[in-house]
Amino acid sequence: MKTTFAGAVNFGLRRALEDDPRVVLMGEDIGRLGGVFRVTDTLQKDFGNNRVIDTPLAESGIVGTAFGMALRGLRPVCEIQFDGFVYPAFDQIVCQVAKIHYRTKGKVVAPITIRIPYGGGIGSVEHHSESPEAYFAHTAGLRVVSPSTPADAYLMIRQAISLDDPVIFFEPKRRYWDKADVDFDGLDRGEGLPLDRARVCVTGSDATVVAYGGTVATALAAAKIAEAEGTSLEVIDLRSLSPIDFDTIEASVRRTGRLVVVHEAPVSGGLGAEIAARITERCFYHLEAPVLRVGGFDIPYPPAKLERHHLPDPDRVLAAVDRTLAA
Repeated sequence: MKTTFAGAVNFGLRRALEDDPRVVLMGEDIGRLGGVFRVTDTLQKDFGNNRVIDTPLAESGIVGTAFGMALRGLRPVCEIQFDGFVYPAFDQIVCQVAKIHYRTKGKVVAPITIRIPYGGGIGSVEHHSESPEAYFAHTAGLRVVSPSTPADAYLMIRQAISLDDPVIFFEPKRRYWDKADVDFDGLDRGEGLPLDRARVCVTGSDATVVAYGGTVATALAAAKIAEAEGTSLEVIDLRSLSPIDFDTIEASVRRTGRLVVVHEAPVSGGLGAEIAARITERCFYHLEAPVLRVGGFDIPYPPAKLERHHLPDPDRVLAAVDRTLAA
């Protein structure tokens, strides 16, 4: 079935609501409106306002209420309307949701999925185009994931909701309208990857490019250009940002000898730094060049007319590839 990324998330939420009466959706305007990006369109009409709940404009209240629901046996799925709106809920997420399992010596779980549309590329205003994933990946007790395709959007939201762990589910908003064929029934039969496994999208021999979320398509575009120029790039979609599947990256780098990491977030302190450090530790004698990072600049997200200069594009990825091949 051909569907958009947003449609795949919608269908994943629908099936979760059908399969488990403990699943409830919460967020601003997710009911009658269907959410800003219409990801929850028609779900309140079909499941009622006790299962798909329009909340006040209060992110701390949304997550705090979901935390209480989870402690009472429900499986809430929260929508944070835009990436830059999650900060009022940061205290609830990192101090309560992430720590309750450890604090209770494993006796209490918090099966909460927090959906966050994130990243740029759609011309939004301030606070609507951020990449805050490193804050959450740094927090022990949270799983952090980001799908890049409609198939993974469906599979991974289903997997996230089924877990007893709290999951921060980053949805690259500029990919909401990407379309692809998705075998929903096959994915439900277990034909997809586990939630914490990276995917090798394209095999190659000259260098490895790791990306996630919105930048996977950028890396694939760079690989296609490189192929036409005689350079073979292996592209890995990270999928899970915490935990990170270092085994898949290591196996690739041991063959190619080179690694470039791409993400939208600023380079300083980003996930690329952690990947670079770990792979340098694990593959030191296999690396032919230093691990390079391509990301956003160390500035607040720029106005819409400037975002194309801020976001990594195939040219910036290929410039890093050229640098690593020349080393």
